Amino acid sequence: MEETTRGVGPVLDAFSGVARIAVLRGGGLGDLMFALPAVSALKKAYPGSTVTLLGTPLQESLLAEVRSPVDDVMVLPFAEGVRPGPEDASAVERFVLAARARKFDLAVQLHGGGRFSNPFLLRLQARHTVGSATPDAVPLERTLPYSYYQHEPMRALEVAGLAGAPPAALEAQLQPQGRFAAQLPATLGAALPPEGSPLLVIHPGASDPRRRWPAASFGAVARAAADDGCRVLVVGDRSETGLAEAVVAAAVGPSAGTGPGSVASEGPVVPVASVAGKLGLGELAALLARADLVLANDSGPRHLAQALGTATVGIYWAGNALTSAPLGRGRHRLQLSWTTNCPVCGADVTQVGWTAPRCPHDDCLVAGIRPADVYQDVRSLLEGQPVPATRA
Repeated sequence: MEETTRGVGPVLDAFSGVARIAVLRGGGLGDLMFALPAVSALKKAYPGSTVTLLGTPLQESLLAEVRSPVDDVMVLPFAEGVRPGPEDASAVERFVLAARARKFDLAVQLHGGGRFSNPFLLRLQARHTVGSATPDAVPLERTLPYSYYQHEPMRALEVAGLAGAPPAALEAQLQPQGRFAAQLPATLGAALPPEGSPLLVIHPGASDPRRRWPAASFGAVARAAADDGCRVLVVGDRSETGLAEAVVAAAVGPSAGTGPGSVASEGPVVPVASVAGKLGLGELAALLARADLVLANDSGPRHLAQALGTATVGIYWAGNALTSAPLGRGRHRLQLSWTTNCPVCGADVTQVGWTAPRCPHDDCLVAGIRPADVYQDVRSLLEGQPVPATRA
């Protein structure tokens, strides 16, 4: 086994006869975006191969609505450390047998440190396996030492290098299906601005509540953008409708329903409105691609917007910026919180995973980021993006 060239890390000899590749990466939309550059590298290194994502229903739904390097998806069963939920041993066994029947030539573990995912991957009996591993994890045929504070897409590319695949792209690149862009006017009605009018999309949610910037802060930026002539739409899934409405309420103030900032369903077009819970994943992708700018926490929609070629402003805790922030600053800006201790109990929040137990508090770690600083980034990108968007 020799290093043939250099990528993010060593690029080793490619395996022979690889036609069917499995990539294990569960989780949410952001997790999928982290894996896609490695998938592109594998597809280029093994021309004519098919890549099957071992992922989640959410990821399967998105991939059905966009163009991507993934050929198909096998939805993971609930299994410890692989997909959270009530584990059913018979369902796991059925999945393993179905995967074995595919006779994968190469199985790639991009799911984390491998304590649970490496044994799971080995059960699929692929001819070759590569991935990352903590010291207590079962090693694969070729294994990369796992360190939490590594940029996730770069880690995935380094793992792809173990399989002989140098980078083809450093970031995920997706394109929404055209039919969803055509559906947006009917779905959103007057809330969608005319072509050419500035559109700011805000996503105030995040899977970890500690990463959620306060609704009042998002509202202050939304109000400033609306006052400067932007249409502002707040997005989220059904569970985030209350959060989205709180952002709108903070933006329009107590006159909601009567004045120019009203979010009432009838009356004049309003500059700030919530469309949370109203969009399928295909429509969300089309809206993010249509937006001039997306403002969000470190969340799946922010990562998806980046993959679609849309400029973003991200609200990040510094530790998450190390693992998942965009690489460039021509089209993407960050506002960082350097908080390192829990605001309630003082626990060191930089300790992760197996190194220390997480404290029980969900208090915001990014509340100290100032709306004025965020809006300065928003305004800068809206007024003159130095690099035009390049769609996949």
